[in-house]
Amino acid sequence: MDYALAIEDAPETIPGGTSLLLLHPSISETDRIDTEFLKTDTDAFFVISTRTTAREVLQKLEHYDVDESKAVVLDTLSVERGYSRRSSQNVHYVSAPDDLDGIIEQTRNFLDTHEGKLRVSVDSLTEMAYYADEDRAYEAAEKLTDLLEEHDAVGIFHLSSEVHDEETLDRFRTLFDGVVDLHEDGTVSYED
Repeated sequence: MDYALAIEDAPETIPGGTSLLLLHPSISETDRIDTEFLKTDTDAFFVISTRTTAREVLQKLEHYDVDESKAVVLDTLSVERGYSRRSSQNVHYVSAPDDLDGIIEQTRNFLDTHEGKLRVSVDSLTEMAYYADEDRAYEAAEKLTDLLEEHDAVGIFHLSSEVHDEETLDRFRTLFDGVVDLHEDGTVSYED
């Protein structure tokens, strides 16, 4: 199964099982790319948010005119920060951004219980590495990419090019089928 990819300078379609790395200098422009990725050619999508709360994710989706009825959000921040939270069919929680086993289990559950064209956004690996460590974040990303491949789904994983050294960026690059590079001027390049 192929998925349309609405990202400039990238292929028009990608096969199911593809995982993309979104390298970005700051978070300012990532929302535009992320929401275009999620709303194009999709039956359901899963947002793993280690950077913002579920409420903020849903506000972002509304702002960018993404169909929220297709969304399932995993909030990793609210429990740790003591915010009020209400689990629902479309919003789930784990205890903290370093609960990587919980994140993987929730992702598996989403992929097992939804059909059709499924997309996953991980926002962000940088935050995972901050809360856990780079090795654990890498291992979690590896498990998540395996799950996407197993379920013929596609995913985009955010990683800040400002925070990590070149060796770490290269290590993560090897894990992905393609790299979307968001430059400081807002332009985008893509490499396999």
